[in-house]
Amino acid sequence: MTPRPHGAHLPEERTESTAPLPPPELTEAECRRCGTYIAGLDGRYACGVCGWVNDHSEGHRRLPRADEDPDRPPKGRRRPKQLPWPPVQPAPTPAAEPGPEPPAGVLKES
Repeated sequence: MTPRPHGAHLPEERTESTAPLPPPELTEAECRRCGTYIAGLDGRYACGVCGWVNDHSEGHRRLPRADEDPDRPPKGRRRPKQLPWPPVQPAPTPAAEPGPEPPAGVLKES
């Protein structure tokens, strides 16, 4: 593994000159597939009726980079390990069912 130079500027580091992005704008349109009136952020839409989604490149502004996200966890913190979904549950054990009873009037032999 090659060590990083100490004086190198990494693109993921946030600098003072990086201005925060303006808040997203709520936009409205009709779904191109079914015509339902839908709302989205900055021209990016997803229809909850038919499932249509427009391409991310059709938005009015560029999408923010990960280092511009104010909710991004601090550097060096790792994402918690995800458990498998759905959780594995033990198989139910079948209960012993009694056998069929003889019809009325028939005697069991011993």
